Amino acid sequence: MSSSSEESTSFQPKFDSNGLIPAIVTDAVDGSVLMFAFMNADALARTLDSGMVHFWSRSRTALWRKGESSGETLRLVEILTDCDQDVLQIKARREGRGAACHTGRKSCFYRRLKDGQLEIIDSVLLFDPAEVYLSPKNPRPERL
Repeated sequence: MSSSSEESTSFQPKFDSNGLIPAIVTDAVDGSVLMFAFMNADALARTLDSGMVHFWSRSRTALWRKGESSGETLRLVEILTDCDQDVLQIKARREGRGAACHTGRKSCFYRRLKDGQLEIIDSVLLFDPAEVYLSPKNPRPERL
């Protein structure tokens, strides 16, 4: 049986002890998984207010809008949450050249584990990371 909180229409995201909630980003057109990142309350609020997806970078301890360095932005289409409201699914439309990964690929999930080894299953680069991230304008890559 489900509890009343599982059937509630009140959006009450459950952030962890660090104030973060996992966000799985999927392509709004084909449903493929593009990336995974964390959001804090500010990133979620800015995403909802602006329509552009924002995250919290644990490595930089800073808020960032996806694509602020690369131009590879994510436009919010829809947010879904799981039954416990402790994970978000962000359906987004890729803008720019269509890469969601800082490596220049469509998705951050471009390797598959097979027989104990990783194999690259998407070698198509939509941009050259060396050109995008090593310019004076963009001294560092977007990394979680």
